[in-house]
Amino acid sequence: MTIRIEKSKHVWTVINSRSEARNAVNPQNAQALYDAFREFDQNKDALVAVFWGEGGAFCAGWDLKHAASLTGPEGIDQYNFPDEGEAPMGPMGPSRLDLSKPVIAAVAGPAVAGGMELAMWADVRVMEESAYMGVYCRRWGVPLVDGGTVRLPRLVGEGRALDLILTGRRVDAEEALRIGLCEYVVPEGQSRAKAEEIAHSLSRFPQSCMNADRRSAIDQNGLSEWNALRQEWRISKDEVVKCGVSGAQRFASGKGRGGDYENI
Repeated sequence: MTIRIEKSKHVWTVINSRSEARNAVNPQNAQALYDAFREFDQNKDALVAVFWGEGGAFCAGWDLKHAASLTGPEGIDQYNFPDEGEAPMGPMGPSRLDLSKPVIAAVAGPAVAGGMELAMWADVRVMEESAYMGVYCRRWGVPLVDGGTVRLPRLVGEGRALDLILTGRRVDAEEALRIGLCEYVVPEGQSRAKAEEIAHSLSRFPQSCMNADRRSAIDQNGLSEWNALRQEWRISKDEVVKCGVSGAQRFASGKGRGGDYENI
């Protein structure tokens, strides 16, 4: 089994375990990843997911040995967007899923080409000091079709994104942190532990409020400031009463004073 899920309380760690191929994704692997994250999103007990590649590599991208076997469009037509309705699974699996709950990518070793696209699909990225990203598929004429040209400019800005997309150069963890391509850099072998630590901390918060803020932050892309503000209020107004008042009451009773995140 190349994909498995390990569960700890409300945190699910989705593990890509195809280490003989540096966790490159073939069609079977893509389907398993897609199914795993759909299961996570639909399970009420699962609140935060961690996405980790076993064996020292996050993901080396689309399996080019599989790609080399394709002889015509029939091999990729299954990924075409319909005129209406839900987007189909992406070539890398979950890259087109719009989840209702956060995912944290724990990146060791390479997260390149399609693997970089999967890391960018996550909400937050934790990279080990020796980890790296890069549009390595630039060398072979394989385009970014799992969200790379959309998410990269949103994360790092258009100029930096075009530099990385056009050159395909390697981006080490330190640079990724500096330009906003990742949020945390940790010592060798610590990406999963750090990602799970963050995930458990998120699972303690009032979830409907946190996920309403997450949804507003994601969906404001492309909107004017006025329309984004209106959308923020529409998404979150019920949470003011549902969660905000009860939270304020807990604060008034003495919890969480002085920025304490433990006693909440």
